[in-house]
Amino acid sequence: MEREYMDYDVVIVGAGPAGLSAACRLKQINAELSIVLVEKGSEVGAHILSGAVFEPTALNELFPDWKEVGAPLNTEVKDDNIYVLTENQGLKIPSFFAPKTMHNQGNYIISLGNLCRWLAEQAENLGIEIFPGFAVADVLYDENAAVTGVVTGDMGVGPNGEHKDAYMQGMELRGKYTLFAEGCRGHLGKQLIEKFSLDTGSEAQHYGLGIKELWSIPTKQHKEGLVIHTAGWPLDESSSSGGGFLYHLENNQVAVGLITDLSYSNPHVSPFDEFQRYKHHPVISQHLNGGERISYGARALVKGGLQSQPKMTFPGGLLIGDNAGTLNFAKIKGIHCAMKSGMLAAESVAVAISTERKHDELTEYTVAYKASWAYKELHLQRNFGPAQHKWGNILGSAYAFIDINLFNGKLPWTLKDPKPDHSKLKLAAECKKIDYPKPDNKLSFDKLTSVFLSNTNHEEAQPCHLILKNADVPISHNLPLFDEPAQRYCPAGVYEVIDKEDGSKQFQINAQNCVHCKTCDIKDPTQNIVWVAPEGSGGPNYPNM
Repeated sequence: MEREYMDYDVVIVGAGPAGLSAACRLKQINAELSIVLVEKGSEVGAHILSGAVFEPTALNELFPDWKEVGAPLNTEVKDDNIYVLTENQGLKIPSFFAPKTMHNQGNYIISLGNLCRWLAEQAENLGIEIFPGFAVADVLYDENAAVTGVVTGDMGVGPNGEHKDAYMQGMELRGKYTLFAEGCRGHLGKQLIEKFSLDTGSEAQHYGLGIKELWSIPTKQHKEGLVIHTAGWPLDESSSSGGGFLYHLENNQVAVGLITDLSYSNPHVSPFDEFQRYKHHPVISQHLNGGERISYGARALVKGGLQSQPKMTFPGGLLIGDNAGTLNFAKIKGIHCAMKSGMLAAESVAVAISTERKHDELTEYTVAYKASWAYKELHLQRNFGPAQHKWGNILGSAYAFIDINLFNGKLPWTLKDPKPDHSKLKLAAECKKIDYPKPDNKLSFDKLTSVFLSNTNHEEAQPCHLILKNADVPISHNLPLFDEPAQRYCPAGVYEVIDKEDGSKQFQINAQNCVHCKTCDIKDPTQNIVWVAPEGSGGPNYPNM
């Protein structure tokens, strides 16, 4: 049956900072443009999760009057501490010895979800149509293989593909140009990279898994504006890299989290359990004791930097934001770069449409991006991530201090990190098992209790959105070789190995629990799991993350 369709000048997929900034900038340039922005979450911000310490550089350009019009930047950073942790102690690093990219003067501790909600209000005030609760299922192409828009997913489809009573066919959203702003490891972006060979000449992309909780703590412990970053324990015990954070927001709230690099080699590592024990460290627990955990979430983040960025242009569209790998891992910040990439995309698209072009490749975007402060920033700090992978957090940070602080990123070489994260796993028999402590239900908790706090929900009677290319691989290959690491790398308890009555093993997927972090799509050792968008509005519903 032929699908219904709607025509627009520009179609944008994803209501994160990149997509919303692109939409707003387009309307600022040309108020007559017709723009639609599609978001798979139940509302704008529902699937948004970030630390987040926010650098307002791009916001200053997009809305110079953001303070007067009420942008939710309420907590300016007042104190900025970095610790190297051992199991029971923390060594505070003098700010002079920290890479200057870690300094946060003039930045704000925010809820990125709330910032996106505010940006959505500005977008709607400008006349942009926003469709939350609609997942995009596929990309539209013309006879020349140029992108001409997208197709939203069908609603009301049963587990075996049958049409239920509430079935509603997806709609084609056609545009002169389509911007893909899905965030890290976007499932459409992944397809576009493969179709147009956008990663030719780039190194493998690299990722971390960020797990975050929001706490309400006693007033006497609250220090509004305090930022803490940590390296070392507990990840060094499992020969993993990454780091932790704790941020004091307004209203006696604290955001605490741990980023585990997905380049880890020990298949017994559980990022969730590493985070739970992290909260027991004295440097961290002193801020949380007596408090109440009010929210939980997890999201992969893209951290390969400039060396891993794909080509962002292709006929008919652009990859922007974390879909294109714009996060600056040396700063542990990506919002400002994502916003800038969206604004630059808007400027290129607006010029093209004004000259009656459509569906061609906007190569001028690449020129504009490479001339921007966002690109220059990523180039200056390009060696931070590879140095961390090559020498670990401590020595890697020491290298970054020399490279960034002393030479301002102008050392005449670029470090390489070509091996993809999923290929780094060693055999389970070669690695030490990790005995994680049981949760005390005061500072540490189990996965299912945590997922409950993420407000995650999916329509159960729908096709599973976690697709196995080969259903036999988890038990026949991953279990004997790697003790099926999906049981541990997933922070939501989606994957289980079940003992059957006949003594055999069964791989079980609890798709209802999925928080859309994309870790399985990234870390599965045979790349056997493919994450696709479930029915629209499914997934977490983060209120303030």
